[in-house]
Amino acid sequence: MKFKKFISALLITAMSGALLVGCGGTTSTNTGTDSGTATENSSTANTSNKGISIRLFNGKIEIDEPLKAYAEAYTQKTGVEVVVESIGGGADIGATLKGYLAAGNMPDMFVIGGEGDYNIWKDYMEDLSNEPWVQDTDVAYTSPEGKVVAFPYAVEGYGLTYNKDLLDKAGIDPAKLTNFNAYKDAFEKLDSMKDELGIVAVTSMAAEAGQMWWSVANHNFGSYLSTGVENGDTKYIDMLKKGEIDRDRMTQYAKFVKLLFDYADKNTLISGTYDDQLALWAQGKTVFVHQGNWIDPSLPSYNVTFNMGIAPLAFMEQDTDGILADAPSWWAVYNGGKNIQACKDFLNSLASTEEGAKCLVQDCGMISPFKSTTTQPTAPLATDLMKWVQAGKIYPWYWAKMPDGFAMNNLGPIFESFAKGDVDVNGFVDLMENAIGTLK
Repeated sequence: MKFKKFISALLITAMSGALLVGCGGTTSTNTGTDSGTATENSSTANTSNKGISIRLFNGKIEIDEPLKAYAEAYTQKTGVEVVVESIGGGADIGATLKGYLAAGNMPDMFVIGGEGDYNIWKDYMEDLSNEPWVQDTDVAYTSPEGKVVAFPYAVEGYGLTYNKDLLDKAGIDPAKLTNFNAYKDAFEKLDSMKDELGIVAVTSMAAEAGQMWWSVANHNFGSYLSTGVENGDTKYIDMLKKGEIDRDRMTQYAKFVKLLFDYADKNTLISGTYDDQLALWAQGKTVFVHQGNWIDPSLPSYNVTFNMGIAPLAFMEQDTDGILADAPSWWAVYNGGKNIQACKDFLNSLASTEEGAKCLVQDCGMISPFKSTTTQPTAPLATDLMKWVQAGKIYPWYWAKMPDGFAMNNLGPIFESFAKGDVDVNGFVDLMENAIGTLK
């Protein structure tokens, strides 16, 4: 698989050198205040750029602060004002962006989440094929015609993130959590030890459709689409696009989702936000949280000291020892903007400078998508993710190829009903089959 080849090259480069939505919150705008991360010589701005201002519409609220710090330092060096507007959580990013377009207020750079978004915004995306960073990555967003149209800023991975200290206390080896029965046995044991472990539930999940649809209907459902498949095998996403499901596979997947829901904190599951879900786990009140390495930047605010890692969303009875890792989204340049070259220069600085690598890898807690980057992640989950990709135990994010709005509008409410107990396993499968059938 091309992505896996890229990851291997990345890791070889990293080890020979110095040797990332999910998303909490809502919206944040301005350029930031910390000027210490983007450039070595930020005191001498290029006066010829004075008056140039570019705006980045970022879909990952959790990297808002370090991104603004980099933007501020970049402004001080180059004279180009970079305004970062971040949006995340359950916010409807697509609707917000469509509103901007209708109002004649398009940002100079904007986030796209995959094929569904590309099909909507393809006429508004600048061709970036000749940018210098294109040859340094294999996960840039490429159009069906072969043009590079969006900038990759990270590689991220997710599964069931665990508190290793609690698993050790219970005598459970996370390396063995690679199939449904292993999880079932582990959850039963952990549940029986709640008082001893000081937990209120085994898992921390949130399935409320209004805010947390992306966590279940994108991220969790992504395991149905890609877990256990051979590299490059798009069978299940192709079936979905044709309005079809593999009912046996969907039934096994539904049993796993029910297991996660049955052992989740019920208040958080039914009505909790991203922050509620994360706080419960970060405070040691659950063993697992259904999130990925993007939670790294939030962990210091909870004074987290326990050891942790990412385990597979292994929903099948046979072993599937791998997590889902890929580029989470991309930044496109609006082809109707007035400062297109300034946007290209800013993106190139993130891709090609040490300061840019530090921002993306260390400050934002992600894995760089650029092969020449030697900066090593220091955050705990990003470090664990590197081990998975180094071992080649990864599955792609095929959920990003679903039609725009389908996860939020069609699948999210089904997961919420399942979490509330309105339907059983067979009822969940029926609802999923009916929803996906509308794509015929």
